[in-house]
Amino acid sequence: MRERNDLIKKPEFPKSGQYDETWVLDNQMGPNALWLAEWLCESLTISPGMRILDLGCGRAMTSIFLAREFSAHVWAADLWVDPDQNWERIVAADLGERVCPLRMEAHALPFAKGYFDAIISIDSYHYFGTDVLYLNYISDFIKPGGMIGIVVPGLMQLLPDEIPAHLAAPQSNGTSFWEEDCASFKTADWWQDHWRWSSATSDVRADIMPDGWRHWRDFESALELSGKNIFPSCAEALEQDQGDYIGFIRLTARRTAQETLNLYNFTL
Repeated sequence: MRERNDLIKKPEFPKSGQYDETWVLDNQMGPNALWLAEWLCESLTISPGMRILDLGCGRAMTSIFLAREFSAHVWAADLWVDPDQNWERIVAADLGERVCPLRMEAHALPFAKGYFDAIISIDSYHYFGTDVLYLNYISDFIKPGGMIGIVVPGLMQLLPDEIPAHLAAPQSNGTSFWEEDCASFKTADWWQDHWRWSSATSDVRADIMPDGWRHWRDFESALELSGKNIFPSCAEALEQDQGDYIGFIRLTARRTAQETLNLYNFTL
């Protein structure tokens, strides 16, 4: 059996590896959010002092990561996690001057247009962003030339007519990987097509995390070994899948420049 440390400390994610292992396990709400955030940031240009909305931040791990690693100012927004609890984590991380915890719904953002330099979303955008109108809505809150970036679980290829048995059948723990929420899992091509039609964004890029299934499986296994998993493990199904269908997708784009937006509006 592999040691827990071998499962959670990965050379692919050197920044994440500097964080306390117990803290990461205690504050997870799914796949390792720090790994996903670190991978996303490889495709974003983040400078000190930037204003970033971390949408669907969960327990604010990714917000703390952005503030600590890049000296960004981060608004940690989530609907389900109590902002008082997130504030405790933020203060404990000595980042009270850089991270602001908020409770909000993704379709009711209270910010001024163009307020943020970037908006990111880790393992949450697929729950609300498959709506064809949502990208235009959220882009209003990004300054022209600013960035949006997400990482979501997704499909490595289109599914057959029936869900593959290893995803649909119960694992040895009695739970199945595939649930109704998995209908929001899309391919990288689907996401790229979904975003590229928006006049609000440009330079849309989508790609797949190398060995994403393996990283997900390893973190699930580490949670099992620690006894800290809050959801039933899906490691068995991911092991059987071997990345045939399940992995992670990164999607980035830039807010359309103001001149282009003005021309588009005039043409309409």
